Amino acid sequence: MTEEASLGPVSYLIVEFPGNKMTGDGLQELVDLTDRGVIRILDLVFVKRELDGTVEAIEITDLDNDGELDLIAFEGVRSGLLDESDLADAEAAIEPGSSAGILIFENTWAAPFTKAMRASGAELVAAGYIPQDALVASLDAAGV
Repeated sequence: MTEEASLGPVSYLIVEFPGNKMTGDGLQELVDLTDRGVIRILDLVFVKRELDGTVEAIEITDLDNDGELDLIAFEGVRSGLLDESDLADAEAAIEPGSSAGILIFENTWAAPFTKAMRASGAELVAAGYIPQDALVASLDAAGV
């Protein structure tokens, strides 16, 4: 990859919908983040985990049953980064009888920073997320 075409950090999220109850809430925020250039969606796949534990990709278009295609903005978003082995790995994260959205995205807001760091010889050696429940518990324990 050329220096001019360097990417920001790439992240993934798996959002579970217990009992397969997808409402479409949150999609407008995802569109907004994309429209503002904060993130660039590389892959977005919806999966369903059957009660027997098998996971299959599903097509979702009208999440809130209002007759409008909620995911039209993301139709065909596929970089090839997400493959069958990733779907198998997601199996452990999703409860049987639930569905999930698997999102791989570039943090485009950070691309200029990472480009500058690479130009200075720095290397990203670790990254991660703190689960929200753990963060809230830590803040509560600290009295913040």
